[in-house]
Amino acid sequence: MFPLPSTGSSFSYHGVSPDQVSERHIVVFHGAGIAHSLQGIVVFMELFPSIPLADWRDTKATLHRFAQIVGKIRLAAGVRRNHWWGAPLHLTGRGLTTRPMGQADGNPIFAIDFDFVVHQLLVTTLDGRAMSFPLPGRSVASFYRETMRALAVLDIQLDLAAPRPFDLPDSGRPFADDTEHAAYDPALVTRYWQVLSQVNLVLEEFAAGYSGKVSPVHHFWHTFDLACTRFSDRVVDQPPDSDPVTREAYSREVISSGFWFGDDAFPEPAFYSYTAPEPDGLDDEPLLPEAARWIEQRGGHLAVLRYDDARATGDPRGTVLSFYESAYQAGARRAEWDIARLASPGGITDPQLSA
Repeated sequence: MFPLPSTGSSFSYHGVSPDQVSERHIVVFHGAGIAHSLQGIVVFMELFPSIPLADWRDTKATLHRFAQIVGKIRLAAGVRRNHWWGAPLHLTGRGLTTRPMGQADGNPIFAIDFDFVVHQLLVTTLDGRAMSFPLPGRSVASFYRETMRALAVLDIQLDLAAPRPFDLPDSGRPFADDTEHAAYDPALVTRYWQVLSQVNLVLEEFAAGYSGKVSPVHHFWHTFDLACTRFSDRVVDQPPDSDPVTREAYSREVISSGFWFGDDAFPEPAFYSYTAPEPDGLDDEPLLPEAARWIEQRGGHLAVLRYDDARATGDPRGTVLSFYESAYQAGARRAEWDIARLASPGGITDPQLSA
């Protein structure tokens, strides 16, 4: 994002000076980026800005554990939804939120928000009370302690069933003991949120094309990815030894589309799609664009488009949408879904409008 010049600056962008821009300038998509106004000045933000995993690996590890703490609070205090839809976090105009929770468990109605503009955690209750604290310079142990203290001050009483990381290398260490993870680069955290926000809207656009059961676009604190899942109505019989997380998540046939920032197994950000259960021959299906490919993962196949390959095209948004659609078509064909019946082009199912 370009720095905002001070009042009275002679700043211009693409030949547009401040005196040519209205205070009511509307957000518009401009090529590969987003142009918008702030105090009457056009500011340009790149669509899908660079975010190599190596640049923020340590910050990501800390933030992932922060998100797991808040996510586990949401899991404990929220209403359980099918396929764990009640567990993930959601994007806001400034960061992430749990959305309101409480009440059913006897607690006040409350919400927890990450603000990645001023970099603080905010806990609010329905009666207007609030507690907040800054995020930078804080270890996981410190974050956990301050979060639980904020809940106590606001008369929110809950016990986390497993107050330690889930499915991470240090899953045996309680959050309260983790002083190792303390890196927090505010600029890179803001970049993470900006990328999430942009991908979120691409996934919303893709989700609109399906009239069947489809999940919200949500941020999973377990795997630290953003995803949206399409479902068929076919029940899947899970093996008896499947864990409860898997049994609930995959109780129906699914085709899931998403984005993650990379990990040790795939150390770069990427868009992805998978079909579960995986039908025979899935990896023989073509993908768009040419740079997309099938990779083996956990005994199955994952459709992957590297983030940097999408960024390098003249139309990153269109490229990602075509990737998601090609991977969906591949899975739906092989699984014999009724693709035509389940389609809702442009998010429209009204027969008069869609005729």
